[in-house]
Amino acid sequence: MAGLSGLGPFLRPYRLQIALAVLFLVGAAVTTLVVPAALRQLIDQGFNAPDAGTRLVSLREHFLMLFGAGVALALFSASRYYAVTWLGERITADVRTAVYSHVLRQSPEFFETTQTGEVLSRLTADTTLVQTVVGSSLSLGLRNTVMGVGALGLLVWTNPLVMTQVLGLLVLVVLPAVYFGRRVRRLSRASQDRLADSSAIAAEVLNAIPVVQSYTQEGLEAQRFSTATERTFGTAVKRIRARSILVAFIISATFAGLLWGLYQGTQAVIHGDITAGHLGQTVFYIIILIGSVAVLAEVWGDLQRAAAATERLMELLSARSPIQQPARPRALPAVAGGSSVRLSDVGFHYPSRPLTPALQHVSLEVRPGETVALVGPSGAGKSTVFQLLLRYYDAQQGRIEVDGVDVREAALDTLRSRIGLVPQDSVIFSASAMDNIRYGRPDATDDEVIAAARAAHADGFLRALPEGYDTFLGERGVRLSGGQRQRISIARAILKNAPLLLLDEATSALDTESERAVQAALEQAMQGRTTLVIAHRLSTVINADRIAVLDHGMLVDVGTHAELMARCGLYQQLASAQFDSASPTAVSAPQPAPSPASFPAA
Repeated sequence: MAGLSGLGPFLRPYRLQIALAVLFLVGAAVTTLVVPAALRQLIDQGFNAPDAGTRLVSLREHFLMLFGAGVALALFSASRYYAVTWLGERITADVRTAVYSHVLRQSPEFFETTQTGEVLSRLTADTTLVQTVVGSSLSLGLRNTVMGVGALGLLVWTNPLVMTQVLGLLVLVVLPAVYFGRRVRRLSRASQDRLADSSAIAAEVLNAIPVVQSYTQEGLEAQRFSTATERTFGTAVKRIRARSILVAFIISATFAGLLWGLYQGTQAVIHGDITAGHLGQTVFYIIILIGSVAVLAEVWGDLQRAAAATERLMELLSARSPIQQPARPRALPAVAGGSSVRLSDVGFHYPSRPLTPALQHVSLEVRPGETVALVGPSGAGKSTVFQLLLRYYDAQQGRIEVDGVDVREAALDTLRSRIGLVPQDSVIFSASAMDNIRYGRPDATDDEVIAAARAAHADGFLRALPEGYDTFLGERGVRLSGGQRQRISIARAILKNAPLLLLDEATSALDTESERAVQAALEQAMQGRTTLVIAHRLSTVINADRIAVLDHGMLVDVGTHAELMARCGLYQQLASAQFDSASPTAVSAPQPAPSPASFPAA
């Protein structure tokens, strides 16, 4: 089946286990087919012995043969169950791991169009369907195919004229079955898509519970989820209806054809053409064939659902990030005292907003060990500079260098290992405080983690937690305040000890007292490394070596605080909105901002 072909690479490493499973499967099927023949011998020979003693011995021998067949069937069936169930669990785990690992390497562009809930649905619901098929349905299908084909072949061999007629009738069943099977597959795909929509809504809302509750929108969100769930249910009902029709048609048509063959067999016994044992064997094979067809009808529906699920998983695996490792990455030189950064005529727009430039002709050089602040109104392009440095995106124009190497020519892991990031929205994982800080450098010792926490002024509140550094912080750090989460994020970056530090509103969630303490810690941590700081509160960056002013994606001016206060109108406007107008350093009347071409690029 084309939809399941994507599982080929995951099945290939387990060829030996698959071969054993097939061997056990065929053994179970053949043993099942042997039972009717043994039953025929029991009837025709066991009861037809000339005397009672011989009849008793013959019956015992035949019953022992049947018992032996039963034991063999039990052993083969148990071995088949273990082998195929192991394969189902193993391959599902491999698929789930491969998809998750692949998604983790996608650029942010991927998540601009793909919801997290959609990915989670594919990782859970879709892989569960694959597990059901590989670990159960597929083996049942193969076993019943062998049994059905074997029973049909033996029926044709023992009753060629009658069963050839039956076989002709069964062929007529195939065409409608194929039609309904394709419809089940389309509806299965639609059903999984609707389920993913519900999962996406739930994931989004559950991550924003405080906002939902503060606006008293619980009823609205419950209704949204209910509507999505009802759409899922409606699509599922269509799939179930189509599959029910498929099963009913296959079983009834097959049963009708086989009853015709059974009727012909009874007539043959009446006319003395076959023995009673022969008829018993025929009945048994008919029962096996009917049962096999019924199971295959069920399995066919499962295979269609799994094919649709596999297609969705393969779509994720086939997604290719536009950010690729260079074929021959250049090595970054060793540095001491911080990394250098150079932006040369950089132009960029986000893929989701191709007509809106995020950066236009930006040129900026940051020397090793220098602290440069990026300021400007919201949407000026400050965070975009960070994203390009980390190579979440590639600039469409110009060149970005770290330590003299174009970021597109450096290995991604090497590039990002040189950069420590403190994002505006602190990310706390569902783990202990110790593990959250150690995320910055997994091989760090406990003492190094504690030293980083002290530098970020996080040691005090962490030791006050119920289990200290080993306290579980909850999902997204719900047990901490915003300022505490921010300080853990800062400690993580300090522990990484990268030569280039990016601070994106690193103190935005702190109160004034904590901000002073953390600012002092950050200034100490910034010693000996290059730092780029994004800040809306200019009070946190007035002591930076230089300040770069951005507006609408353009670099307006670069200079110290005093220089910009003297000549940059936009910076004056930003400052006047924050500093005390009575202060001697308050801005004078705003002056028109010079054009980017009116001063040399830094």
